[in-house]
Amino acid sequence: MSHMDHSAFISPEFLIRAASESWELDGAARLRHQVFVEEQSIFTNHDRDEIDKTAIPLVAIATLAGEPAEIVGTVRIHEPAPTLWWGSRLAVAPAYRKVGRLGAELIRLAVSTANGLGCREFHAHVQLQNVPLFRRMQWDPLDEIELHGVRHMHMLASLSHYPPVSDPTIGWSARARRPR
Repeated sequence: MSHMDHSAFISPEFLIRAASESWELDGAARLRHQVFVEEQSIFTNHDRDEIDKTAIPLVAIATLAGEPAEIVGTVRIHEPAPTLWWGSRLAVAPAYRKVGRLGAELIRLAVSTANGLGCREFHAHVQLQNVPLFRRMQWDPLDEIELHGVRHMHMLASLSHYPPVSDPTIGWSARARRPR
């Protein structure tokens, strides 16, 4: 059996926006379960928590013939105190981790959305392997901690690099990188 290059089948365009439809919310929950429960074994049965009740879920959606087709990335943001925001549960489907800078696009939407809602500080606990990405995106490391048995870096976004977004349900489109 020959090894097949599946990159030709990966959508060339993605929508990056706040999840508003039930299929988007379901897809985000499925992807989080796939990444944090099945793949990384950080959680046993599910990764849902109290934050989900107030968080704004953001998604990366692969398109098919220009139409929204599948949730391939997600992150959530919430405001535990006035003007203080946190991002968490950043997840990108394994087949899409190398194609569209989807993690970076979701981070950009997360901080810009919070910025549009009056954010003064935006924090995240970032798994150590993702710290270089956040540093490239103008985040500062504050302190290393352990969460759910996994080392994380507490990081703070430089808000001036994230122009405010007033309506995250509109979002934007992002193109895939073509394999070289």
